Amino acid sequence: MIKSKLIIAFMLGFAGVISGGATENQTAFRLFYNQPADKWTDALPIGNGRMGAMIYGGVEKEHIQFNEETLWTGQPHDYAHKGAHKYLAQIRQLLSEGKQLEATHLASDEFMSVPLKQKAYQPFGDVFIEFPGHENYTNYSRTLDIEKAISSVSYKVGKTNFKREVLASFPDQVIAIQLSADKKKALDFKLFFDALHEQKSVSIAENAMTLEVQVKDGALNGIASLKVKTNGKLSVEDGKIRVSKARYATIYLTAATNYINFKDVSGIAKDLANSAMQQVEDKKFEDVKTAHIEDYQKLYKRFNLDFGDNGKSKITTEKRIEAFALNPDDPQLLALYVQYGRYLMLASSRQGTRPGTLQGIWNDNIRPPWESKYTVNINTEMNYWPVELTNLSECHEPLFTMLEEVAQSGKIVAKEHYDCNGWVLHHNTDIWRGAAPINASNHGIWVTGGAWLSTHIWEHYLFTQDKDFLEEKYHLMKGAAQFFTEFLYEDPNTGYLISSPSNSPEIGGLVAGPTMDHQIIRALFEICIEASEILGVDKDFSNKLAALIPRIAPNKIGQYGQLQEWLEDKDDPKIKHRHVSHLWAVYPGKEINPVETPEFMKAAKQSLEFRGDGGTGWSLAWKINYWARFLDGNRSYKMIHKLLSPAERPDGKVGGGSYTNLFDAHPPFQIDGNFGGTSGIIELLVQSHLDHIHLLPALPDALQQGNISGVCVRGGFELTFSWNDGKLEKLNVLSKAGKVCKLKYKDKQIELNTEMGKTYSLNGSLEAL
Repeated sequence: MIKSKLIIAFMLGFAGVISGGATENQTAFRLFYNQPADKWTDALPIGNGRMGAMIYGGVEKEHIQFNEETLWTGQPHDYAHKGAHKYLAQIRQLLSEGKQLEATHLASDEFMSVPLKQKAYQPFGDVFIEFPGHENYTNYSRTLDIEKAISSVSYKVGKTNFKREVLASFPDQVIAIQLSADKKKALDFKLFFDALHEQKSVSIAENAMTLEVQVKDGALNGIASLKVKTNGKLSVEDGKIRVSKARYATIYLTAATNYINFKDVSGIAKDLANSAMQQVEDKKFEDVKTAHIEDYQKLYKRFNLDFGDNGKSKITTEKRIEAFALNPDDPQLLALYVQYGRYLMLASSRQGTRPGTLQGIWNDNIRPPWESKYTVNINTEMNYWPVELTNLSECHEPLFTMLEEVAQSGKIVAKEHYDCNGWVLHHNTDIWRGAAPINASNHGIWVTGGAWLSTHIWEHYLFTQDKDFLEEKYHLMKGAAQFFTEFLYEDPNTGYLISSPSNSPEIGGLVAGPTMDHQIIRALFEICIEASEILGVDKDFSNKLAALIPRIAPNKIGQYGQLQEWLEDKDDPKIKHRHVSHLWAVYPGKEINPVETPEFMKAAKQSLEFRGDGGTGWSLAWKINYWARFLDGNRSYKMIHKLLSPAERPDGKVGGGSYTNLFDAHPPFQIDGNFGGTSGIIELLVQSHLDHIHLLPALPDALQQGNISGVCVRGGFELTFSWNDGKLEKLNVLSKAGKVCKLKYKDKQIELNTEMGKTYSLNGSLEAL
């Protein structure tokens, strides 16, 4: 469905006309500051799915740190531990006998990935631009315009205004930066490359520069090339390109690696980079900018959210975050956060690219935290929670492409580790699509990563009603389910079918039968049964799944009134752990809900109470969604308050919250919290996981007025609605698939028999207008 691009380009363009000043570009959705970035988490991100960059906005020296999504350590590799399945029965037996330590040691010795760790996403390089004589400046402004996906810097030196614009274009596959001055011959700067890689080289000509890097102990190399166009004078000085006596300058930068796919590194980076350069070098910056905005806004403008503005949007972004921590009365900040989440998604996951990692597409470390890979026991999935809701369905596609690839690796792991058919993915993967358990057996052996990711296929179908897509990807869901039909085994202590060995991420160690696994497996079986019926295929397989579901260990309520996290009633209510995995069936699942299972809903709520309101950034984001599903908008808003408070505190410590550029802090930076927070805010306004669309299900007191347009819900509907004083005012329902639309608002429920392409208008009482 998606074909990876072989021709890769990266461009920076500097040009244009300037109007300096700190009050320019007063758009509704923007991040803005009156000083340059001091560090990476102050810098502003741009990206086009394949390339990303962080813009520091320095005056005397600009720093642009850039990435290309396929530059990783390592090489094509099969991570499976050959013959590991020979030890499976013994590990299970030890766990059933309560010998957890012995099982853990045996699994560590005989069951883990080879090698034990996966590989790391790498920074590509750095562009530096020096501006002599710009030490004394006024009127400084640094902005990220989310509505146009353009980062800009402006300031004044003497009587001259200077401006930069930076964008990452998807249609032209370039990052474009425009440098300009409002007076003739006033622009003077030096430009050069650098990189953190030990093996690197730079070649230079009058208007061109090339950076070559070789990843240490790996098969990948990369080439980035700059070309400069200006109305000023070009020269080479001390290994740097010098531009002098100019009004503007435009730079084009392309970047590529030799990566083709997870099995093939035979690409020629130089040829790919040169080919991309040839496509853009004769284009004017304004043409690149126009095409970029048009492409971006086709997706971005589908959706809008407005909670009102009490004037705080005029405060610089870092001050807004500080003020929100003291008094969370800034409704426009929440709308900005949602649109920023959508911006980050468009910047890190476009069609034909790879899905966003733990850091999206941004990373400035040779040894990044958690290798900046894909952690699939919550984090990668959380990245994609808002895509369907906020009308960015196309951005989901890189995840499905990754599933096609990792299912191939996972088939080998399923056979070698479990002697099972189908495919399995443990709690991490990388660009080489490793699927075996990594790091340590006490948390690495977790078998439902592939199952959870497979539910995203079903979610995409539910939102789009695209039957062709479901037919194309059904084999992935079926393969994941096939594994569990053979993997589940009858627990000698309870008689239930259980998942063993596994763990409840990332707490409690290696165990038999964690609740989360069983919730995910049941959900996977159920969606396969539904898909089988829709597609008219695999009736026998569907019947097999239906027979297995009631035999799987059920959810249980423990001694403290909590939802048990494990088969045994051993939860410790004093533990405040960031993972709340056993509540998966509340969100993103739906098995536990207030309509069908109120007693388990109560127990799940008790479990969340025990975990507390603290946590890392992504954990806070998950809790926003949980409390929305518990229909407690004010408690959810309490989590929003924490998530949008400064990560960097006056005492110098860093905790869960937001950095000054609104990046989520684990700490350190992880992008999943941005996406989880985005989806959680929408869950307060509309939910569709049951058999109806619930309007304003968990509206907090702080958001008593607003309107939303272009929000998508399951069943193939797109909604626009407004509310005032906490009451629904007007609703428009666009039917994309002609399905029956069941609507709920407060105590009223109605059904609409819809026609594809038709919009239905209702008032606040759900009566037709």
